[in-house]
Amino acid sequence: MAARIARLHLQPPNSAGFARAMAGWMIALLGIALLAVQAAGVLPRIAGTLHYAIAGGAMAALATALGALPVLATRRIGPSVESLLLGFGAGVMLAASVFSLLLPGFEAAQALGASRSDAVVTVAIALVGGALALLALDRALPHEHVPDGARSAKAVWLFVFAIAVHNIPEGLAIGVAAGQANGNAVATGISLQNVPEGLIVAIALAAAGYGRLFAVAVATASGLVEPVAALAGSAAVGQSAALLPWGLGAAAGAMLFVVSHEIIPESHRRGHETLATGGLVAGFVGMMLMDSLLV
Repeated sequence: MAARIARLHLQPPNSAGFARAMAGWMIALLGIALLAVQAAGVLPRIAGTLHYAIAGGAMAALATALGALPVLATRRIGPSVESLLLGFGAGVMLAASVFSLLLPGFEAAQALGASRSDAVVTVAIALVGGALALLALDRALPHEHVPDGARSAKAVWLFVFAIAVHNIPEGLAIGVAAGQANGNAVATGISLQNVPEGLIVAIALAAAGYGRLFAVAVATASGLVEPVAALAGSAAVGQSAALLPWGLGAAAGAMLFVVSHEIIPESHRRGHETLATGGLVAGFVGMMLMDSLLV
């Protein structure tokens, strides 16, 4: 294993090469840590919910990068593990849609003076609007839903593009929930879901013949859309409190579309439906408990 890691970093396949590779990572991680400390000093001076949106979006992007790192040591994960991870991510997003977006959306609408029935109708309309917006984006930007090593490089890149596109509603959900009581739960849940996502993107690129460092870099870049979308969502809601229930409902609808249209079909593609369903239930329960514990 040490020799393999050394070769991946263009070092001699011996203990000295391994040590130099690890030293390089330590220096890089130290630099990242110093940047994080500096950012932590700046964030408190950013007014309002933008502070939480930036922090939550950055955490989600970092989770994508962390998920991709194992590709540096291996090109593949088994199809059963992949199905389990995808199912887990789907469960997390489903629970986040219900407990962290829809229910707070109802409460926000009622806090603005709407009756219970009017609040339900408002959030329901927003949910449908969010799902339709993602459907329109899906039709306007053709992509590949099912990548594997036997497919063309074009198909793999279309899949990577699809992941980046569906990170948009996740980032919006973080931004819309920023500053709310459940904002930490939303950001944490989406970050957990991003770990297997980053791994799968990097594996798809590595299996298509791209270098592993390049695959990790692209997977990391695919997550950078989330902090940008988080800022956009937070800024939009910050303009008017009346937009909050609409924003929460639309983010939930977009996430539900992604789960049904992208993640669940992919998790069932290789015949491991039971594992995928078990992962979904585990992810749903875990996110439900997290939403309660982090409030």
